[in-house]
Amino acid sequence: MTRPLLRDLCAALAAAVLVAVAVSVGRHLQDTRHTLFVNWPPLLATWGPHTGPGTPAALLVAAAVTAYGPALAVRLPWRALLAASWGAATAWIVSLALVDGWQRGIAARLTTRHEYLRVVDRFDDIPGTLRDFTHHILLDSPDNWPAHVAGHPPAATLTFVLLGRAGLRGGGWAGAWCILAGATACVAVLVAVRALAGEGLARRAAPFLVLAPAAVWMGTSADAYFAAVAAWAVATLTLAVTGRWVGWAVVSGLLFGLACYLSYGLTLVAVLGAAVLLLGRSGVRARPVLVVALLAGLAVVPTAFTLAGFDWWEAYRLLVTRYRQGAGGVRPYGYWVWANLACTVLITGLATAAGLRRTGAVLLRRRAAPRGDVRLALLVAAALVAVLAADLSGMSKAETERIWLPFALWLLPSCAFLTHPRAWLAAQAVLALLLNHLLRTGW
Repeated sequence: MTRPLLRDLCAALAAAVLVAVAVSVGRHLQDTRHTLFVNWPPLLATWGPHTGPGTPAALLVAAAVTAYGPALAVRLPWRALLAASWGAATAWIVSLALVDGWQRGIAARLTTRHEYLRVVDRFDDIPGTLRDFTHHILLDSPDNWPAHVAGHPPAATLTFVLLGRAGLRGGGWAGAWCILAGATACVAVLVAVRALAGEGLARRAAPFLVLAPAAVWMGTSADAYFAAVAAWAVATLTLAVTGRWVGWAVVSGLLFGLACYLSYGLTLVAVLGAAVLLLGRSGVRARPVLVVALLAGLAVVPTAFTLAGFDWWEAYRLLVTRYRQGAGGVRPYGYWVWANLACTVLITGLATAAGLRRTGAVLLRRRAAPRGDVRLALLVAAALVAVLAADLSGMSKAETERIWLPFALWLLPSCAFLTHPRAWLAAQAVLALLLNHLLRTGW
């Protein structure tokens, strides 16, 4: 066994120990103090071994990607690889969701009392609802919004309102939207990695993006859709700074603006955006033009919502107050500030822990490392900074297995640095299958 591989295994073992400690300490705190408000800490889940109609398909997808994914990622034409990655990621997400059956796994997920579909009928007058939105955020306000509606800017709920108006009503269509859109996030990450770090690294990362344990929470969670919007915002920005086409910068700005009105926490995607601007090869003269185009696109969505009567900053201030009023506010920061990182291990897998070790090694010897490796390492490091900022903020106590999907997906490309990809892919698949079959997750 080589020394780098041994160090990889030590990193994976350390990540597994972190999860084990978070589970044992969390169970003790929840059983004795009842302050965590999750039944299987650090995850919002309950113990319940089960199988379902998606089990055979999940096993088949896992085996196929593990066995053939690395080779196909090298051989397929680039566009075919992107299409295959989206298709395989969709199959992985759907098969895992169907382990719980169609109703519980997909159709009913976004119809529970905390979810968006419970209030779509209150958006009959969209401009009026936007003007009145902040009046229903606090728990003691009349007709207060359900948790997820209050916890996000109105673009999140408006997405499902507009789906309904297009004739795609109900939880089944909403779930399908989140799955199909969310699965494109892996394509966006591949596009960005190729543009910044080179096609070789993107191809090596592809199977790990497809077979991510995060798929357990991408079917069905609106955060999968949010992750895709954020991922494409970053990807189009990489195309702008590497291809020098101003149009991509405008599109990126539009998507960044939309992301901020889907979830307050997605403002942290700016960390990834800043990294892309610094890493881009657009040149000193072209960069100011791209920044202006980016800001022009960025202004569109906030301006539209502000003119419609929604005040983002006031809504966020009220949300912080509501957070302190409810369950999220009494969850102990001292536990979740490190247990959230255990959740990140579970959604990114032990392979990513090893990949992050390799990322650190690349940064330490960046003068001798290939330029593409350094660029990828810096992009992954930016995602890690965003995760740590979200963690230290205290606004993400529990449920980060879904909330941090937009950032966690950018940690997965670190697996491109790993040797023995099939063994690591098998570890990723086993983790996802165990989580989905042993636990009944909240999403």
